[in-house]
Amino acid sequence: MIALHFAASAFVSAPGIWGNLALFIGISSLAAAGVLFIWAAVPYREQASSRWMFAVLLGTYTLDLGLLIIDPVASRALTPAAVLIGALPLAVALLYLPRFRHPLRWAIVLLNVGLSIFLVLFQHRAGNGADLALNAVFFTIYLGCGIHFWYAYRRGTAGALITIAGFFAWASVFVVGPCIFAFFPNVHLESEVWNLPKYVVAVGMILLLLEDQLEQSKYLALHDELTGLPNRRLFQDRLASTIERARRNGSQAALLLVDLDRFKQVNDTVGHHAGDELLRHVSNLFTGRVRRSDTVARTGGDEFSLILEEPMSRADAVRVGQTLKKLLEDPFEFEGHSVRVGASVGIAVFPDDASDAESLCIAADLRMYAGKNASSKATPSRARKIVASESSHLERPQHHAVVNVQPGLQPAP
Repeated sequence: MIALHFAASAFVSAPGIWGNLALFIGISSLAAAGVLFIWAAVPYREQASSRWMFAVLLGTYTLDLGLLIIDPVASRALTPAAVLIGALPLAVALLYLPRFRHPLRWAIVLLNVGLSIFLVLFQHRAGNGADLALNAVFFTIYLGCGIHFWYAYRRGTAGALITIAGFFAWASVFVVGPCIFAFFPNVHLESEVWNLPKYVVAVGMILLLLEDQLEQSKYLALHDELTGLPNRRLFQDRLASTIERARRNGSQAALLLVDLDRFKQVNDTVGHHAGDELLRHVSNLFTGRVRRSDTVARTGGDEFSLILEEPMSRADAVRVGQTLKKLLEDPFEFEGHSVRVGASVGIAVFPDDASDAESLCIAADLRMYAGKNASSKATPSRARKIVASESSHLERPQHHAVVNVQPGLQPAP
């Protein structure tokens, strides 16, 4: 719309009807740009009331601007058009009031009611009435853009601050310009000066795109792409922070390593896409069963790590491990297949088992594999044959590895 505005402005000096048509296209496209931005900035734009509000604003602004360009003095439709600018948005807001309420909705209604009153009072003024009306319409539109953008991007970044300032500067142009013309007629400013806020907004939005891209890159560097959980790098950082807090407070913290059993069989028999869905399912199960202060991370292909913050004891950690184990007893349904997986859990508690993050991970890892080995040795030979034969029939129930927690087992020196 802004590009169309500049393109049409190049033909405003054309004679006759073509010049007026170019002026109308240029002005209405500038108004449409603001209305489209307001609609795109609201978080509820998919609501039916939002679509109606968008249509009402675009229609009433275009009608009033067209009347101002055609014949601002003689047109009898100017007053009804000005009344519609305030009345229709208010009617939409009141009609949907029992089902929908939002502060931005009432901000736009108040802006347009104020604009409607101003237009009724001043747009018929001889001499500069049409100019005052045009400037009032665009001031309202781009002030609304600034308010909506500020609400959508309430963050203290350079891109957000520059864009918000650009929108408010853009709106102020339609007030400062007429004031300078009225009170300082000898002051002449080039047209590009008045267009400068548009470029400020553009620069701010480019910075926002870069900031969002950097934030996304940072997120991907610290999170597992498949499950969205913290990866090993972020896990190690949080584990170190947890241990430091526990050391300062003289409290305990627990580390749980959970290794899925028979995950390779799922990939080999049902497919890697089923394995991916299983990992997402497990991550959702685990995150739904721990506190918000705890951390669930995916630290390997089929390995999950949990950091349990204070208050936490060994008994609490064992109960959490048993709960996670039981969560995996229910079959996972995927495309007609019923998949069952077990888990081996290793638990280490700070400061009883280790005094630093690396030693704590080693202790938990040793206990996890000790439990896995003990479980495999305890499986009778007939059961092993059943497990092997069931790899091609995953809908049948399978044996599960038990949680083996051995408090006396210490990490190797």
